[in-house]
Order: sequence, then structure tokens, then C-alpha cells
Amino acid sequence: MAHAWRWIRSLVFVGQMYLAMPVLALVFTPFALWDRKYAFSAVHTYCHWVIWTARWMVGLRGEVRGEVPRDEVLICSKHQSFFDIILLVSALPRPKFIMKRELRWAPILGWYALRIGCVPVDRGKRGRAIQQMVDGVLSDRAHPGQLIIYPQGTRVAPGVRKSYKVGAAILHEKLGQDCVPAATNVGVFWPRTGIYRKPGVAVVEFLPRISGRMPQETFMRRLEDEIETASDRLMAEAGFGAGPAD
Repeated sequence: MAHAWRWIRSLVFVGQMYLAMPVLALVFTPFALWDRKYAFSAVHTYCHWVIWTARWMVGLRGEVRGEVPRDEVLICSKHQSFFDIILLVSALPRPKFIMKRELRWAPILGWYALRIGCVPVDRGKRGRAIQQMVDGVLSDRAHPGQLIIYPQGTRVAPGVRKSYKVGAAILHEKLGQDCVPAATNVGVFWPRTGIYRKPGVAVVEFLPRISGRMPQETFMRRLEDEIETASDRLMAEAGFGAGPAD
């Protein structure tokens, strides 16, 4: 009975979460058309709304740990579900993502993503995607912010291993910026797909910066080791692998 009630609450939560998108877009879009700072206000407001409603509707508390970067940096983050995006954007003053090209056509979400400076790439064409990514980021240097890339290229469920892609190292080299790795355990509570949300503490943790130039292979090994080690620690903290929980 408790499980069924939690599932119903999850369904209501997800429904209102998506309903909030057009409502907030209706309020903010006239201002965001005029000045992109209002586009950031819109996405921040939406993310804070999702975090607040997740806490009291499904018992899921969002927490951001570590030193939040506020300067122009490259953030390489573990990606497990939509909620790690919500937590990152809620904390960062000027977030922008490397995103798959198809998202630019998504209603509301696509327009706001482009307005805040996200860079769309053709995910299935590796060489072309890397060049698009570099060109897109360099062409937007007039709008400083925190550039977020998911080194694994997609959402990865807890406990699943997927290789890291070299695009993160190329951006680190081309931009000459510090890299801030970020770990997470959100997939333990908010899965890649589906409706059910588990109560608990979902964490995104900013890790110590990686500074200075280094060979791409060295950078990628260090990046993967730090993100995966910290994510495993956070997932263990959340009870992942300790047996089924209701």
C-alpha cells in the first residue's frame, strides 16, 4: 500500500513538474526575448521549483556539495537523470550545456537552452560533433559562464560503466580553462526513465579543480577516476548496492 501511494505521489509530482514549464515560460519569455538574463532567471526559478516540490511531494531532497564555481570554467559531470541537471543549474549562476542537437526543437526547453548559450552537436557523428562543439563554444566566448559537458555523452544508470569520451579533454585544451569535475548519486532516487521517485538525499558534488595543461590521455584518466570514485562513494552513502529499499 505504501509503495502504491508513493507511486501515485510520484505521478502527480512529475505531472506538475512538466506543467510548470509552460506556466513559467508564459511569465518569463517576453522578458527573456529582450534580455538573456531573464532566461537565466527563468531556468533558475524552474529548477528551484522542481527541487522544492520534490522535497515535499516525494520526500526527495536535493543537495549541492563542494565549492560552486562562479567564474568561467568547464564542468565535467556525471549524468544519471534529469535531476542532476536541475541541481547543477540551480547552483550555477550562468550554466550552459553541450547538448544533443535534437533538443533544440523541444518545445520551450529547446528555445531556453539556446537562449542561455547551450551548444547543440550531432551526437552520432564523432569527428563532426567534436568540431561543432569546439566551434560553438568558441563563437560564444562573448557570453561567459559555466560550460557543462557530460563526458560519457548520455545518462548512465547507477552501477553501469560507460567509457568517457575525449571531447572533454579537447575542450579543456582549447578553452584553457580550469575543469571542475562533478559527481552524483541522483540515479539512485530518480531513474533515467519511468515515473517512480524514491525519498532520500540526491547529491551533486563539485570536486577539486583540475588546472594546467596535460596530455589528453592523462587528463581523461584523472577525470574518470575522480568522478567515478566520488560517484561510487555518494551512491554507497545513498544505500545503493545494500539491497532493496522501499
